[in-house]
Amino acid sequence: MKRIFLIGFMGCGKTTLGRKLAARLGYSFIDLDHVLEEQAGMSIAEYFSSFGETAFRLAEAEVLKNTVYPDHAIVSTGGGLPCFFDNLDWMNANGTTLYIKLSPKALASRLENSREERPLLRDKHGDELISFIADKLADREKFYLRAQVVAEGISLTAEKVVELLELE
Repeated sequence: MKRIFLIGFMGCGKTTLGRKLAARLGYSFIDLDHVLEEQAGMSIAEYFSSFGETAFRLAEAEVLKNTVYPDHAIVSTGGGLPCFFDNLDWMNANGTTLYIKLSPKALASRLENSREERPLLRDKHGDELISFIADKLADREKFYLRAQVVAEGISLTAEKVVELLELE
């Protein structure tokens, strides 16, 4: 059984890298945000604004733990998922966790054009966006760094992940 949970801040490349890695290895790809959206019948942004962050975090944890995973799967998680409840411990016990690490400035440049679909970033631009990301990352990184593998995200490729995790 090989389950790989990709964790890290929004915009670090979990979904993009996850799809490439799954294709490279012939694994299934699961984006937990999409699973939650399907089950809820609405986007993450709509869920957040309708029910609030606490309800969202509870739903997210439920999706993590109740999804049926194939034996060989790459799983992209929401940016905050590892930071709540026992989610990170659960992922570490049920697969391999990989933290895709990027600086606040690199994350901000990736996120600048996708703020509308990200409830926490909607009204932030430029230095304000970088500052917000730096503050959030400071809170979350203690969780992210408990991943079994930490990788610099700036030039991370599916091939490098295969090597890092010794998947072949």
